[in-house]
Amino acid sequence: MSSEKSNYGQILKSSSIIGGAQGVNCLIGMVRTKLVAVLLGPSGVGLVGLYISATGLVTTVAGLGIGSSGVREVAEAHGCGDSEKIAGTVKTLRRICWVTGILGWLLCAAFSYPLSLWTFGTGEQTWDFVLLGVTLLLGSISGGQSALIQGTRRIGDLARLNVLGAVAGTIIAVALYGWLGQKGIVPVLIATAVANLGGSWWFARRIQTVQVTQSWRESIANSRRLVGLGLAFMFGGLMVAVVGVGIRSLIIRKLGLDACGIYSAVWAISGMFAGFILGAMGADFFPRLTAVAHDNVQVNRLVNEQTEIGVLLALPGLLATLAFAPWVMHILYSAKFVSGSALLPWFVFGVFGQVITWPMGFIMQAKGASRLFTAYVTVSSLIHLALVVVLLPSLGLVGCGVAYTILYVMHVGGTLVVSSHLTKFRWTSHTVRLLLYGTGLVGMANGFAWLLPPPMASAGNSVLLVATAIFSLRGIIQRLGADHRLVIRLTGLPGFNWLVV
Repeated sequence: MSSEKSNYGQILKSSSIIGGAQGVNCLIGMVRTKLVAVLLGPSGVGLVGLYISATGLVTTVAGLGIGSSGVREVAEAHGCGDSEKIAGTVKTLRRICWVTGILGWLLCAAFSYPLSLWTFGTGEQTWDFVLLGVTLLLGSISGGQSALIQGTRRIGDLARLNVLGAVAGTIIAVALYGWLGQKGIVPVLIATAVANLGGSWWFARRIQTVQVTQSWRESIANSRRLVGLGLAFMFGGLMVAVVGVGIRSLIIRKLGLDACGIYSAVWAISGMFAGFILGAMGADFFPRLTAVAHDNVQVNRLVNEQTEIGVLLALPGLLATLAFAPWVMHILYSAKFVSGSALLPWFVFGVFGQVITWPMGFIMQAKGASRLFTAYVTVSSLIHLALVVVLLPSLGLVGCGVAYTILYVMHVGGTLVVSSHLTKFRWTSHTVRLLLYGTGLVGMANGFAWLLPPPMASAGNSVLLVATAIFSLRGIIQRLGADHRLVIRLTGLPGFNWLVV
């Protein structure tokens, strides 16, 4: 039992560090988002999303999934404690990142006209995509550095890197958009990539590795495992990127560029709070799970524990999103975006499903089940796109939210089946009970949003938010135990002793 409480404590610690960093990022992002929305308007925000989605597609193809497989390989070597194996893995990773980065730039330049035509319906943005190719090279190199930091579980450095990146990105965006307007989109993306590379290099250089001699032929041979698993991650990311661009293109063709900007804004806000939890899973949980991937009992226990902490941490944020949706849309963006609040209940339901499925989803990656991962992501991506194609014409922009909810309802069941196949995974009775409570709370909050006038819905969800916050806090305290230092400090405050009863 003490081991379980220790694991809960580790999960909470890593979630707090990464979540705290993302909380700072969120505050910085609010300022950036507000200023960018005012400076560019809905159409400008939509353009930024299109450029990022389109170049992300090329990045995914050229990157060969090395960022994700690199984390796994570094984590596995780090778990063995073999300094030479770690050093060899790192050297191979850095070299292959240069190769994939250059390949990405060349691909972006070669397909710049088709990208412009497919994304915007015109070839006028061809040279923009040629210039944006440099961000693929810079991003690939910085991605390799970040994989090293994450794989060695230097969570503090990873958090600092994220915060510095957000600060630099905000300063760059506000300065260049204020000066150039929509013409500043490409310069902002390039300058931000340069800043991210500088930050990742600074923190990665602090990780000491032994010197190893490795020829390029050896690096290529060693990269086969990286590339083999990475291709599965690449294809999965490619499907997600294709669907992302496809959905935005459908929205533009059916409803216009402003609708695409509103969709992008709602998408960002709905995942804002859950992003803290999902970010922590990717930063610390994935390397920890990889280290014990050979032991199914350990894997299943870690996944259950991560699911419980993730749900408890995410619930208050999701309900806060619903309670203050109209004000959030107005404050972070502008009055032109407030109509997007109608999509939020659907997206929140989907994000809750995402929080539930992510821990199970990491089992495929930690086990290196590349073919199964590829097939699963392909099917789910095609289902998502098909749902949007069917629902967008009849329901308008809300149809995208309904499609996202349906997708993750199916996702929960599908991921559970796959995880059961790999490790005979089952949710514990404690986890099942918590998931039922969480689903009921999110369902009740959405019911208020759908059935009541906006002022009454916000009031009802505000009351529900307070009750949910107490429920989550008590759940976390019970899992940490009364002897945990955080619980001792918390219950030592006047009026807080009842939380441990």
